[in-house]
Amino acid sequence: MDSLELGIDTFGDVTEDLHGNALTQAATIRNLVDEAVLADQVGVDFIGVGEHHRDDFAVSAPDVVLAAIAGKTTRIRLGSAVTVLSSDDPVRVFQRFATLDAVSNGRAEVILGRGSFTESFPIFGYDLHDYEVLFEEKVNLFAELLKEQPVTWQGTTRSALSHQQIYPITESGHLKTWIGVGGSPQSVARAAHYRMPLMLAIIGGDPIRFAPFVELYHRALAASEAPSLPVGVHSPGYVAETDEQALNELWPFAKRFRDRLGAERGWGPLSREEFLNSCGPDGAWYVGSPETVAKKIVRTASALSLSRFDLKYTNGALPHPHLMQCIELYGTRVIPLVRDMLASRVPSAVSR
Repeated sequence: MDSLELGIDTFGDVTEDLHGNALTQAATIRNLVDEAVLADQVGVDFIGVGEHHRDDFAVSAPDVVLAAIAGKTTRIRLGSAVTVLSSDDPVRVFQRFATLDAVSNGRAEVILGRGSFTESFPIFGYDLHDYEVLFEEKVNLFAELLKEQPVTWQGTTRSALSHQQIYPITESGHLKTWIGVGGSPQSVARAAHYRMPLMLAIIGGDPIRFAPFVELYHRALAASEAPSLPVGVHSPGYVAETDEQALNELWPFAKRFRDRLGAERGWGPLSREEFLNSCGPDGAWYVGSPETVAKKIVRTASALSLSRFDLKYTNGALPHPHLMQCIELYGTRVIPLVRDMLASRVPSAVSR
């Protein structure tokens, strides 16, 4: 049985101190580096750093933050969560992460996606009307770049390449690249077409409802005679000593963030009942004591045959000391519990 990798990720949410004062974006970034160092020390397998371009998130250049983390860590894998490829240049994305791979001694990964926000499009001069073609063409080019051979490519969204070698080349000859998917069959099929691992962003509902997408992915890979590839899940969560502590500490920050986002997108306010349902046994939020969170991870990992589970440990302005507590409990107690639980199950429960 292949072991399940257990990671964390963050969008770089701007946090508050314990007195309710907002930190600067700069202080938030420095704290994020400290959080990653702790994750490395307590045995977390991966940290992903997201890309956003708005005032409630601090990180717009994840590769730079990840390079800083690389210099202070030794084993944790480093990646994006996600890289908004539609509004970036695939050549530069490859070069930046190949460089990160070099300075981290082969620990870099990329998760490509459309992103859940669209602020980057006008910033970098892209038209949202081109949303579909931008992503499709740029993933197509990125797939060619991953071969690390001279590239000849032509499309409508950037200049053509003619037998162009892109540098640096990775030492291993392979930059691990996932496609992040929110839940559309077309996106799942695209990941299989390009033979890239699939990362499912599950932020609502019962995670088990994504089983058909995993089945579709493996069927599509098999139809093209591609090898089996990893499937991962990214979901929000928070770990404290007890369920009650975790729920009470997270609730005000989760509500404030969701209500602000909901006001932008036409959603109603987050109710306490909806929050508790999301954090319940069948919800998509992994919130509670180490035992509670571990059981939920095992349920999802077993049902979806996962190779990776990433806990989005930052949620709104939740203070840095709380995040450090969460990471420590996740690494020292949740991860060992998950491994023990999986080891006692049927050997084929978590594979691929």
